[in-house]
Amino acid sequence: MKDRRDVKMKIIRTKDYQDMSRKAANIISAQMILKDDSVLGLATGSTPIGIYDQLVDWYKKGDLDFSKITTVNLDEYKGLPKENDQSYWYFMNKNLFSRVNIRPDYHFLPDGTNLDSDNECERYEKLIDSLGGIDLQLLGLGRNGHIGFNEPCDSFPQDVHVVDLTESTIEANKRFFESEDDVPRQAYTMGIKNIMQAKKILVVVSGEEKAAILKEVLYGPITPEVPASILQLHNDVTIVADAAALSKINM
Repeated sequence: MKDRRDVKMKIIRTKDYQDMSRKAANIISAQMILKDDSVLGLATGSTPIGIYDQLVDWYKKGDLDFSKITTVNLDEYKGLPKENDQSYWYFMNKNLFSRVNIRPDYHFLPDGTNLDSDNECERYEKLIDSLGGIDLQLLGLGRNGHIGFNEPCDSFPQDVHVVDLTESTIEANKRFFESEDDVPRQAYTMGIKNIMQAKKILVVVSGEEKAAILKEVLYGPITPEVPASILQLHNDVTIVADAAALSKINM
């Protein structure tokens, strides 16, 4: 029996992670070709790596041009310089920026070295506004429904803000650092309003461990306890998910 509740979001089912990455990269490349000066909102984490690899491959073949593209990332650890190999700037440079012809002054992330939270949040908020908004925002989906660093809470955070990392996040991240004391305790992130103001949103989801939360995001109530559930209210959301992530949804 199919899940009957109407969902505005377009769902693209893929065979596996590689297929998901290729189809999601197709959507981003179409945006770039149709509007060669697009503003792309980008994400970090393990899920988008395959997408970036595919985009790089097409760039190397001469199919894509990043020379007029602008990018803004969702988030960054507070307190980490960009040269730190655990910073999101380092991740983006390693997986995308250094491998394509994007201009160095046209890819943006929050400045983790700015310890004045109010100042940095205001700066990044104004930066996003100055770009005229985001044409396409790429999102991953956390196991608890978080998008960016917008964790489950009592209300939807609107603007760019600083968040305290949960103990579970700190515990999960400490393996990447020499000691637990080196693990960042805070991060800068776009708010829900920033994400929802993007003209198009592309969500990529992979793995059986995301199946339960994906069903909740699609068919559950809209609640800040499941931050990604707010995407039900956006007019142009595409979800590209592999068979494992869609295993609890009857399509």
